[in-house]
Amino acid sequence: MFEEAQYFAPVATRDDGTVEVELAKSHPGFSDPVYRARRNAIAALAVNHVPGAPIPTAAYTEQEHEVWALVSRELAVKHRKYATAEYLDAVERLRLPADRIPQLQEVSELLEPLTGFRYLPAAGLVPLRDFYGVLADGFFHSTQYIRHHSTPLYTPEPDVIHEVIGHANALASDRYARLYRLAGGAARRVESEEALEFVSKVFWFTLEFGVMTDQGELRAYGAGILSSYGEIEEFRGMDVRPLDLAAMGTTKYDITKYQDVLFRADSLEHLEDVVGGFWADCDDDSIAKLIAGAR
Repeated sequence: MFEEAQYFAPVATRDDGTVEVELAKSHPGFSDPVYRARRNAIAALAVNHVPGAPIPTAAYTEQEHEVWALVSRELAVKHRKYATAEYLDAVERLRLPADRIPQLQEVSELLEPLTGFRYLPAAGLVPLRDFYGVLADGFFHSTQYIRHHSTPLYTPEPDVIHEVIGHANALASDRYARLYRLAGGAARRVESEEALEFVSKVFWFTLEFGVMTDQGELRAYGAGILSSYGEIEEFRGMDVRPLDLAAMGTTKYDITKYQDVLFRADSLEHLEDVVGGFWADCDDDSIAKLIAGAR
C-alpha cells in the first residue's frame, strides 16, 4: 500500500512548462504512452491550480469511468460486510456517483454542507506538514488520476479511488471528520520532525488503517483498508493489537505491502477518547515522553 504524504510518483515541471509524472518501471502504466500522457495532463491541472479557485475539471475517458464503476461496485459489496456502521452511514450521506468518477470540485460541494471539508488537487508529493496541517482548516489534498485499466483492483500509489471512496466517505461523517481536523491541529502544533512523524504514524494506524470492534465483530474504518479490494479481505487475519498511542507512534511499517500489524479500538467512542484526545492536546514534550516510554 502507500501513504499519501510520501508515496506519490515524482512530478517534474520542465523548462518549457510541461509537467511529467515519473512512473517507476514496475508501474502498470509505465509502458502505456496514452496513460502516461493522461497522467501528465491531470498532474498539470493541480500544478497550475490557483488556491481559492474552483478545482480544474479532469476530462476523464470512458475507460477511466469504467474502472471507477467496477471498483466502486466491488467495494460496495465488501463495505457492507467489513466497514463500520459509522462509515456506512456516511456513505449514504455523501452518495457518491457509482457509475462515473466525480470531479474533486463536485466532491467538495457534496462534503462541505455535511462537515465543512473541501478538497485540494495534488499533482504529486505533498510535504508532510502541509498534507496534515490543512486538515485543521477542513481541506484534504487529493490526486485526480485513476489507476491503470489493466489492474483495476490494484494501485501502487494513492489514486482518486483511494482519495474519494476511502477518505471522502469518512469525511462525510461528523465524528470521523472531527478526528481528521484534530490530526491537522496536532500536525501544526508540534515543532520537531520527530513529533510530526509520531502524529502521522498515529494517523496511519487509525484513519488510514484503523479497525475497531463494531456490531459485535472486527470492522474497518481506515481509508487504506476500505479502498483496497484485496486488503479488506485480509485485515481480520493480521496481527491485531489493542489501541496504544506509544506503539502506534513508533511502529515501523512497509508502505508497499498489506499491513500486517493493526490496532483495534474497542468502539468509536474509545477511538475518540484515546486518539482524538491525544491529537487535541499533544505537543513535543508529551510526544517525547511517549517515545521514551516505548523504548
